[in-house]
Amino acid sequence: MSGAARPRIAFIGTGGTIASVGRGPLDLQDYGATGLVLEADALLARFPEVQEVAEVVPVRFRAVPSTRIGWPEWRGLAALCARLAAETPAPSGIVIGHGTATLEETAYFLSLTLKVAVPVVLVGAQRPASALSTDAGMNLVNAVRVAASAEARGLGVLVVLNDEIHAAREVTKTSTGRLQTFRSPDLGCLGHADGDRIALYRRPLRRTAPDTEFDLGGLEALPRVDIAYSHAGSDGTAVRAFLAAGARGIVSAGFAPGYVTPEEAEALGEAVRAGVVVVQASRAGSGRVFPATRTLEAGFLPADNLNPQKARILLSLALTRSRDPREIARIFAEY
Repeated sequence: MSGAARPRIAFIGTGGTIASVGRGPLDLQDYGATGLVLEADALLARFPEVQEVAEVVPVRFRAVPSTRIGWPEWRGLAALCARLAAETPAPSGIVIGHGTATLEETAYFLSLTLKVAVPVVLVGAQRPASALSTDAGMNLVNAVRVAASAEARGLGVLVVLNDEIHAAREVTKTSTGRLQTFRSPDLGCLGHADGDRIALYRRPLRRTAPDTEFDLGGLEALPRVDIAYSHAGSDGTAVRAFLAAGARGIVSAGFAPGYVTPEEAEALGEAVRAGVVVVQASRAGSGRVFPATRTLEAGFLPADNLNPQKARILLSLALTRSRDPREIARIFAEY
């Protein structure tokens, strides 16, 4: 990039495997036992090659496993991204380092709520920063390259690992430990971070940041939405427990293509009659849940091809706008 000004990229560190330090270079699995997680500046210092592709400015946020990240952190990240994008000069893009356990959920939440125009890219790793042949460094470099790319604008929040660029709505973690864990099952990745250039081949069509209707201003908490996971013999006990806990919405992770046991259907019907919004998803991890007669007559709304954890996020945000099932059905059709 000699002869031209380098793009300026903000790097927000939230911890996760990408920032973890194990007992040694062969510690690939139990590295969390050390409790050593690098802050954003320390992670960038560990991989100085990142500065060859952009001027990367560290921004401390958290240094925790992503199992500790939820609504408070999502709200904080959204506010932090807004503040960074309003700076003068504004960064060309924002990269968020994140643990892979909840990375797809954070990415989707931000893709529904951010109001910034610059590209926002989430990145993680399957091997800790201290490991032999860690993927942390290359993933970080590629995430910065994507965030600095003009072609990445207007695609919503992106996820970059293993040289692949994915849309936040579509990507999911599919393997506990393999490097190719993040996949977009139905539609595939948007493109690749190749050695010579960022190669993008398609654009998401569903509504995404910054052009969404969801507003976090003054929102102190999300409405409670729980996920009921179907299995042979499900008797509705979990559904009734969620009702007792005050759930305003329930996502049913049903059998493919989107059904539940008769006993569970009865409990979910009780939820609908109590004014709780029920969205029918599938535990399969791929494919649409269709608007079938039996589910529509029961008052369940189809999740389309959103997996249960993402349907939960969209339903939570939808409930901040309306409790009318028709309006929530519209939201699921548009996002």
